[in-house]
Amino acid sequence: MIDTAMLMAAGLGKRMRPLTATRPKPLVKVAGKALMDHVLDRLEAGGIRKVVVNVHYLADTVEAHLRARKGEMAFAISDERAKLLETGGGLIQAKPLLGDNPIICANSDNLWIDGPQETMGMMRRLWDPERMDALLLLVPLARAYCHKGPGDFHMDANGRLTRRKSAHVAPFVYTGVQIISPAVLRDPPSDVFSTNIFWNRAIEAGRLYGVSHQGLWFDVGTPQAIPVVESILTHG
Repeated sequence: MIDTAMLMAAGLGKRMRPLTATRPKPLVKVAGKALMDHVLDRLEAGGIRKVVVNVHYLADTVEAHLRARKGEMAFAISDERAKLLETGGGLIQAKPLLGDNPIICANSDNLWIDGPQETMGMMRRLWDPERMDALLLLVPLARAYCHKGPGDFHMDANGRLTRRKSAHVAPFVYTGVQIISPAVLRDPPSDVFSTNIFWNRAIEAGRLYGVSHQGLWFDVGTPQAIPVVESILTHG
């Protein structure tokens, strides 16, 4: 049973300025709720009971928000106040808090709505540690609301992933949600690095997999995205 998650909440939120001048990006409100609460609500509904949260920018306000949150989940803080470690470095530092089982890892700046299946349950059912180092939740590029990129991955009929080639478009976008094996969290190239290192190793071993999200997903990266997201959530 996967019941632990890592919530990435340490970023500077530069693209969300000026809203992040006085608050961290995870606490920017969308549809009346902080971005991180949208994610935490989905994790809690999906059976996650412990969440490790990394903090850096305006860390005290994130910690205070977590202390005030009601619900069943317990929180542990991975403190990056001294140095921002990026996603890969953040996972390595948090590893002692995450335990020895596979975990959900989620960014705090995206928002998703479940489709016909509850997302966490769907990912758990598909997770196969014998074949996979990581299982990424993807969304078709055509349904990646407010996302400006050319896509991230190609996915074959078995769910195995390969990267988009330079100057090409790929049909799937990474949503910021994944299941990752603790065995992957090893041999960091430095203290500051991206999760891409882990994915590259998994691709080389044929062990990076994906699943297509059937619900809604929004890239809430800029202030301009917020009214778009709120309009779609309200009016469809």
